[in-house]
Amino acid sequence: MSNMTKSPKRQLAYVADLNKCIGCQTCTVACKTLWTSGPGQDYMYWRNVETAPGLGYPRNWQSKGGGYKDGVLQKGKIPPMIDYGVPFEFDYAGRLFEGKKERARPSPTPRYAPNWDEDQGAGEYPNNSFFYVPRMCNHCAKPACLEACPNEAIYKREQDGLVVIHQEKCKGAQACIQSCPYAKPYFNAQVNKANKCIGCFPRIEKGVAPACVAECAGRAMHVGFIDDQESSVFKLVKRFGVALPLHPEYGTEPNVFYVPPVLGPRVEMPNGEHTADPKISMTQLEQLFGKQVREVLKTLQAEREKKIKNQPSELMDILIGRRSADMMISPMT
Repeated sequence: MSNMTKSPKRQLAYVADLNKCIGCQTCTVACKTLWTSGPGQDYMYWRNVETAPGLGYPRNWQSKGGGYKDGVLQKGKIPPMIDYGVPFEFDYAGRLFEGKKERARPSPTPRYAPNWDEDQGAGEYPNNSFFYVPRMCNHCAKPACLEACPNEAIYKREQDGLVVIHQEKCKGAQACIQSCPYAKPYFNAQVNKANKCIGCFPRIEKGVAPACVAECAGRAMHVGFIDDQESSVFKLVKRFGVALPLHPEYGTEPNVFYVPPVLGPRVEMPNGEHTADPKISMTQLEQLFGKQVREVLKTLQAEREKKIKNQPSELMDILIGRRSADMMISPMT
């Protein structure tokens, strides 16, 4: 595809600190309210926060296939609607205003939905654990959706590298849905078009942070250009190396990065004492973010020790995020 060979002038990137994400879904609601309230978009959550370990949204997206293997584009599966949780409704009007006596039940009866397994996680008390993973389109440097599209309807914006679907060119082939290993394009059956996160580019163009970043209650989100050495994303990804892509083995070179949740509670012994081992399995984190997780753990522990000893630590200051403005430095400058 011609668009594949044209690199953007700059690349916008996002970082989510999973040590701070509280799973409040504020980013989910902000995105849903702003972008996916139209016809055919009921089931779409361009931005969602999943509990890990868990089935995710859509269900079992991590096993759907797609992405690249040895540089070759892979065709994955199109998730059935039940894996998204077919939108169901409650008869509130009948229950509240028409005097119906039966309970307000969802229809059709749900068998899955976003956050179906929220806060379940894994393990047994007192060593059960879970963490939250906010997910969105990764605006990849090598987007499988773009290469797969037979109608050249997907492109990377030259000014910021955001991956966008040209709605007028889209013919509903759904090749993008098959090819994206993160299951982040969605099919709008009412208009026969694919829809996906646009990176809030209308806000970016006005120098305003994306809604998911601006509304983050826990100040867990960062946004900026990856080549801007003053931005927090550059420092977290490039300088300190503590922000990692999700499933790098998919080969799409994502531009959404995560600080792994390695600073959580430690395993509790029967006598109530704690060991040095984290409750969240390092093996599990390596499956999500790769082998660099252990180096991230060492770096974060060392920098936190500096802070505890009242020594300066630029990395900890960035992650603390006392000023939200420092986490979203002038996106279009």
